[in-house]
Amino acid sequence: MDRFNAMKVYVRVAEEQGFAAAARALNMSPAAVTRTIAQLEDIIGARLLIRTTRTVTMTEAGTRYLADCKRLLADLHEVEAAAGGAYARPSGMLSITAPVQFGQMHVAPIVGRYLDQYPDMRARLMLFDRIVNIVEEGIDLAVRIGHLADSSLSAIRIGQVRQVVCGAPAYFDRVGVPEIPADLAGHRIIATTGSSARLDWQFNTLSGAGRKIQVSPDARWQTNSIEAARKAVIDGWGIMRMLSYQAAPFISDGSLQTVLDDHAPDPVPVHLVHPEGRHAPAKVRSFIDLAVEILRSNPVLNSD
Repeated sequence: MDRFNAMKVYVRVAEEQGFAAAARALNMSPAAVTRTIAQLEDIIGARLLIRTTRTVTMTEAGTRYLADCKRLLADLHEVEAAAGGAYARPSGMLSITAPVQFGQMHVAPIVGRYLDQYPDMRARLMLFDRIVNIVEEGIDLAVRIGHLADSSLSAIRIGQVRQVVCGAPAYFDRVGVPEIPADLAGHRIIATTGSSARLDWQFNTLSGAGRKIQVSPDARWQTNSIEAARKAVIDGWGIMRMLSYQAAPFISDGSLQTVLDDHAPDPVPVHLVHPEGRHAPAKVRSFIDLAVEILRSNPVLNSD
């Protein structure tokens, strides 16, 4: 007797609460269903069902066995799906979302490589500086920067980023370099914010031990555009704070330099998140494999 098939028959009888209904659902004869349940009870050595002229009810052993059957059958389905998906050629549309600048700098190049590698795939890359509900909006995959809230989403860590304070070398030559967070009071600050709310910048103390310093610099210039603020800083107007990946190309070419590095706050993680867990379709798994390989090797996201 095929034990897994017998379990499927038992689960259907329990759910339908009848042999005849289960037989119709399974396209089997009632006699075959009855015989399968009898063989199963013989193997287990316990009665699973109590059958009357009108109803079928489970015994206590039958109730426990039903839960075990459902769990084992779900595991079997997962194994079969994973095995089948491992060799399936990705096809269809893949929807991805990411923060605007991170997506432009780090995700878009991966999408291009992915489409070259899988010619049956199409991709939709949507860039927003907000948290997108990927389940409600039907998105396959998202990049999340920051600590994740507890959720049912599956997450794969790909790196981390820091908040860095930057200015142009010419600005620091002219005004001086802040040595401690309190020195920011003597500098021009550009804030990337859409409101006039007070800035609260958190730093670590030199002594460590989890102690924090919070300062509220007076930002004479506020904008909701990272690009506009960064351009003004590169031109020598003042200082701004941004994420390390947003500053990295300009630090490399000498346009910007960081200050207060010894007081830098703790890094925040970067994850890929998706809703399907281990049941993710081939198109999602294949993109994750490529993205993880590329992003984890990126020193901007994985330097100490």
